[in-house]
Amino acid sequence: MSVACEHRVRLVDVEGATLEVFECTAPGVTDPARLVLCLHGFPEHAHAWRHQMEPLARLGHRVWAPNLRGYGNSSRPPHMRDYAIETLMDDVAGLVDASGARETVLVAHDWGAIIAWYFAMRRVRRLARLVIMNVPHPEPVAREFRVNALQRRSSWYTLFFQIPGLPERLLGRRGAEGVAELFRTGTVREGAIGDDDAEVFARNARQPGALKAMVDYYRAMGRGGGAARQRRLGHPLIEVPTLLIWGEQDVALRKAGTYGTEAWVDPLTIRYLPHCSHWVQQDDPALVNAMLTAFLDDAPVPHAAGARGDRDPARLPA
Repeated sequence: MSVACEHRVRLVDVEGATLEVFECTAPGVTDPARLVLCLHGFPEHAHAWRHQMEPLARLGHRVWAPNLRGYGNSSRPPHMRDYAIETLMDDVAGLVDASGARETVLVAHDWGAIIAWYFAMRRVRRLARLVIMNVPHPEPVAREFRVNALQRRSSWYTLFFQIPGLPERLLGRRGAEGVAELFRTGTVREGAIGDDDAEVFARNARQPGALKAMVDYYRAMGRGGGAARQRRLGHPLIEVPTLLIWGEQDVALRKAGTYGTEAWVDPLTIRYLPHCSHWVQQDDPALVNAMLTAFLDDAPVPHAAGARGDRDPARLPA
């Protein structure tokens, strides 16, 4: 008989913000010194990890899924500069410190994955393992933006988000119905994100100032200069064991952005999911969870049925 997991919500103070954290533990199993920290993306919420928290807790980890600043009941500072990539990394460091963990695994998707890539390469805190979902490493994605017109067209929204005021007004129309629709219709598996789940994301977006905060992540990285500052620092090799999980039917980020990642991350494991969207951990949670648990158990990571090209990354096509 499996042990019932315990769920709680806590508020954790980090420098300059208070973050709402959803915690999952398996009584009698969880080691408080082993933390899995799950970072959600745009325009999500910690709810995006609802399928992963219990399986990860049953491995013996304490699992924290924070609402990043600007989301949920976390602090929502008003200025674009408050969402600089350096500040977002400091928030993650503050969570690691507050947890008291001696071993930390970062599991991250979308904007959470952007933060996680930089957090790992800057070695802000020591990591035991890193799991990235559907965001390329900064170097290969920069290459794709230079050479791949399809990638530039697919990511048009990143430029649109630099416009003051307009993106949040459009996303917020009709009670943020567009946000709900993005999730309801954005998966490959029909109904993978149901109406109730989509409403969690829409309700989150309806909070005063929430959409501005979410879009300010992009603005702080673009016209706020975050990307340029990080480029000047360079992209040193990430030596944390890393799993890159990729839903191939991502309409915004192309699979080619994963090619060449092994030059910047070692050791690296890549797994492609041909029948999953950008919202990969919600689209096929059973398969993603099998990959996660195998990776954290140091077991062979399973392949998706029909996957092509996720053999040894050194042999991936350029």
